[in-house]
Amino acid sequence: MGEEQENSTQEKTAAKLPRPVLVVSERTVSEYSALLEHLLVGLTAQSVPVALVYPAGISPDFVIPHTVELIKHPVFDISLMDFHNMNILAERVNNFKPTCLHCLCETRALLTRRLAKRLDLPYILMINAFRKWWSRFTVSRRRCAKIIVPAESIAAGLACAYRPFAERIERVNPGTFASETIVCFQRLDRIPAMVTTHPLNNIDDFKNLLTAVKHLSVDGYEFMLAVTGGGRAERQLRRLVADLALLNVVVIVPRLRPLIAVITAGDIFVQPVATRAFNPLLLEAMGVGAAIAACKGGVDDLIIDGKTAVVFDPNDPLSVKACLKQLLDNRDFARRIARGAQQYIRENHTVSKMVAAFLAVYTQLGDTPKV
Repeated sequence: MGEEQENSTQEKTAAKLPRPVLVVSERTVSEYSALLEHLLVGLTAQSVPVALVYPAGISPDFVIPHTVELIKHPVFDISLMDFHNMNILAERVNNFKPTCLHCLCETRALLTRRLAKRLDLPYILMINAFRKWWSRFTVSRRRCAKIIVPAESIAAGLACAYRPFAERIERVNPGTFASETIVCFQRLDRIPAMVTTHPLNNIDDFKNLLTAVKHLSVDGYEFMLAVTGGGRAERQLRRLVADLALLNVVVIVPRLRPLIAVITAGDIFVQPVATRAFNPLLLEAMGVGAAIAACKGGVDDLIIDGKTAVVFDPNDPLSVKACLKQLLDNRDFARRIARGAQQYIRENHTVSKMVAAFLAVYTQLGDTPKV
């Protein structure tokens, strides 16, 4: 009798759990892989059934719990098979018996909207950047219950530009783990190392940083700068590094996996220009205890001058030089900045709080009756 009651209680508990289906893009897997991994692991640790719809041709290189149901879309990567692919996707997702959909990237907003309509489900949409070209018409007023943003600056921009959805916007801080130690100047037996992971799409984004690096090199400072990533301006960047005679100082490497290994190799993490998107690598760099050198502007919620970062004017090479020089000259100060950033992560960007926030949204949508 006791065993039957226990089984009945477990069944009732399982029935109450939400069953979210996460819809991700290639960009999610490449740029937000750490956040996605944390979310999947956190949800499955709470015994929440999860399915993941991911793009064909993508092989996730992060930890995916074995209990997560993987659904590839499209199955047939041919434009003429769009209708058939959608049927397959809808059938597989429906078989999972979902309670809601969670779109983690704006580029999958239309797909998620179509799937939500097909299965008569509510969904939430994550918007990680504020772009003027983003269309409100990719969002269903009826089925999109929440628009989740990672930063207050994005929330403010969306609320102003897309007033009909203002009440649905909710901020959920992305979560990461803060190390017990800091990487900033932890190893005294090597020369200082700086890391930047900014996309290599616009050569102008790097000119002032490299000019500052040149000035520091001429002044006799010994250090290395690792520029990680790729893009259409990579050839121009290599030429600029050669023209400035920085081949022995600056190294350009592909976007290696896992990215956290690249970040932990540096004492200083540099965000060279303002960005209109939330930078998950800046969050990870703060978590491992790198000293942050960055600029204000754009999505800059993580950048607090003198507390989590040292701030420079990205349009002034001398300002960039002064910022980096301060960190290189005063290692105790640099380590205080690194510790301040870690403490900010512990207080505001824990994985447990992120998972709890999403779980609350999923549960709320699962309890909402269909209209």
